[in-house]
Amino acid sequence: MSTSDDLFARAKRVSPGGVHSPVRAFKGVGGTPRFMTGGNGAYIRDVDGREILDFCMAFGPLILGHGNRAVRDAAVGAIDRGWSLGTAEPYSLQLAEYITARIPWVQSVRFVNSGTEAVMSALRVARGATGRDLILKFDGCYHGHADAMLIRSGSGLAEATEPDSAGLNKATLGGTLVAPLNDEAALEAVFARHGGEIAAAIIEPLPANYGLLPQRLEYLKHLAALCRKHGALLILDEVISGFRVGFQGCAGLFGIEPDLVTYGKVIGGGFPVGAYGGKREYMEMVAPAGPVYQAGTLSANPVAMAAGMATLEQLADGKVYAQLESLGAELEMKLGAIPGLTVQRLGSVFWPYLAAGVAPLRSLGDMKSKPAAPFGPVFHKLLDAGIYLAPSAFEVGFLSAAHTSAHVGLLAGQMRRAMASP
Repeated sequence: MSTSDDLFARAKRVSPGGVHSPVRAFKGVGGTPRFMTGGNGAYIRDVDGREILDFCMAFGPLILGHGNRAVRDAAVGAIDRGWSLGTAEPYSLQLAEYITARIPWVQSVRFVNSGTEAVMSALRVARGATGRDLILKFDGCYHGHADAMLIRSGSGLAEATEPDSAGLNKATLGGTLVAPLNDEAALEAVFARHGGEIAAAIIEPLPANYGLLPQRLEYLKHLAALCRKHGALLILDEVISGFRVGFQGCAGLFGIEPDLVTYGKVIGGGFPVGAYGGKREYMEMVAPAGPVYQAGTLSANPVAMAAGMATLEQLADGKVYAQLESLGAELEMKLGAIPGLTVQRLGSVFWPYLAAGVAPLRSLGDMKSKPAAPFGPVFHKLLDAGIYLAPSAFEVGFLSAAHTSAHVGLLAGQMRRAMASP
């Protein structure tokens, strides 16, 4: 029996399901989750001392790889100075100035502790700024685990919705409309019925939690135009794509300026950080400048701010993004040559969908092909071969600056074997 088996048995006695975030439990792939002790570069290390090639990268934030020296030194330096202050401090100021100087639509930013918190706060700002109650979200986008966002479309267009969790407040759910992705006609219909009531539309320009579903520029521009026409705010959720597909995220790549934007993942360099920002007129609504309340004891933690700054400084000149685009294109080509595999990719974010089809898939309705191979057995064959993907068929993979062409070739070779073997 591996050490992970023993640790998981103990963990289940003291934590729900033995984990502190559901996808870590291997429920989607079966078996016992591998307990990891650390990582270096492109590799993660388990409790039995095995080095495993990592394409999960902590679900995205480690764009520079595990144990990046500059990020480590910055975090250790912050710990040496004082790891929690609970006061105004210069470290968040430095990071805020760095971001606002380089992203024109982020004129003001507030740091929080997670992507969920960032989304929750941005939605509150939108309601406060517009005096409206309804929020429009999209089927196939994930915006964290706040009550108002754990909802999916039901049998009717934006009128019938279904909760994605037990324990949700039904009155809160009534304030959320849900529309399908990649459907201009449905979008027009929602705004025709509710345009004067919608405070904001929130969308991931790169939905990445129900597979990778890159959105068409024309669709995103149509959404932005409808928001302007009806006086609703446009919120881009770039928790995953922000600073990951480019320094200015999808907004920069697509040339779309949101009213508000949410960040997480890369912005903290692997530490717990989220942020929301946007146009000054809306951000000045936030306390203590305005009447929209939001606070956090550990917000803008000095260690996280220092790690985030050390990360963004290595990304600002664009060289890492160019490197990752080249490596991503190679990965897409090599995985795309495997029979029965459809590959979706934008920059360093990729999704190997184990079904034959024609990319790009842009909505949940596009995923109609029968899987060529069940993901669970393929996942475990890759893990046995020393390769770690996220333990879910619908979670995406991430490249980092620590990955090489040889790593990509190894993934492609082992994926081909795993899908071909019974």
